[in-house]
Amino acid sequence: MVYAHGASLDFLVKKDDWRLCRFVGSPPPGDLRPGRVLFRVDRFALTANNITYALAGDSLGYWRFFPAEPGWGRIPVMGFGDVVRSAEPRIAVGTRCFGFFPMSRYLEIEPSSASRTQIVDGAPHRVGLAPIYAQYTPIDADPLYSDATADPLLLMRGLYLTSFLVEDFLTERDLFGARSVLISSASSKTSIALAFQVSRGGRAKAVGLTSPRNLAFAKSLGCYERVLPYDALTSLPADTPVVYVDLAGSAAVLRAVHEHFHELRHSCTVGATHWDAARLAAPQDLPGPRPEFFFAPTRIDKRSKDWGGEGLQRRIGEGWRAFCDASRAWLRVVRSSGPEAVERIYQETLAGRTQPRDGHVLSLWDEPAPSVRH
Repeated sequence: MVYAHGASLDFLVKKDDWRLCRFVGSPPPGDLRPGRVLFRVDRFALTANNITYALAGDSLGYWRFFPAEPGWGRIPVMGFGDVVRSAEPRIAVGTRCFGFFPMSRYLEIEPSSASRTQIVDGAPHRVGLAPIYAQYTPIDADPLYSDATADPLLLMRGLYLTSFLVEDFLTERDLFGARSVLISSASSKTSIALAFQVSRGGRAKAVGLTSPRNLAFAKSLGCYERVLPYDALTSLPADTPVVYVDLAGSAAVLRAVHEHFHELRHSCTVGATHWDAARLAAPQDLPGPRPEFFFAPTRIDKRSKDWGGEGLQRRIGEGWRAFCDASRAWLRVVRSSGPEAVERIYQETLAGRTQPRDGHVLSLWDEPAPSVRH
């Protein structure tokens, strides 16, 4: 199907069956009401992490960020957008921002505050949601941005932040007395970032669990002390004091971990790359510690109070640059554009068919977009 180049276009998924998706086109945006700003969404990253947003769409409010017609949702993604119209004197046309966008061509926001370093969407449907997701950062004032690493930033900034915060939480608790961190979905980019942080910190060993298909890749990364397929979990010593960080979200793997390790010190639920086998509520009859859901915005609030905003950003920046440099050895940025490409990559991501080294950067505009290495 061909859509007019300047028309609005939104990618929607069925809330009760994410395999069902469609595009909704509409005329180009009209005049803005006073105080509003229109972004042209340039490009965005799509990873397994975004499927977790759909899984938690109702429980954590991710469907509310970008409202859609009843029964349908717009999955949030990290992207770059350019201000193409502004009825807000504090925000100039041409301002390019990093932030939370829908998989769309345009996004209209209602800034509640705006400065050189941050624009905050104060739209009524965002009330009560985590403030960090309503923030748009002009790239000219973004300490993490560089032209050379713009695509890796899209792909991994959000998931690196989550991994940074998880490792920081575990370190603050002295790893609950453990010295091994068991990480599921070891080939996912969030897990890689966490293993990188754990190994970089030097306080514990990162041990990965993954599918046989991705075993060789995960072993090649160098940030895991050891990587095993899921069905080899029981080959690990049962009396090893261990912390489990669950990125897969598989109920079967969660049970296997809890039943095998007699010295499981903490069980932390972060994601659900195995979304079709996932459950947000932990089973009630698991042995060992009850799994606790890790919500990154809560940890951000705590560390912002502990270290101050600048202190937190400085620590994140130091770790991000080290992780970004290390990822050059394995990350392949794959750019694709147009509605057909977006739907194809979405379905491949949903089905777990994407290659772990590939990072997909997409655009709903029909423009050339070659694959690159950063």
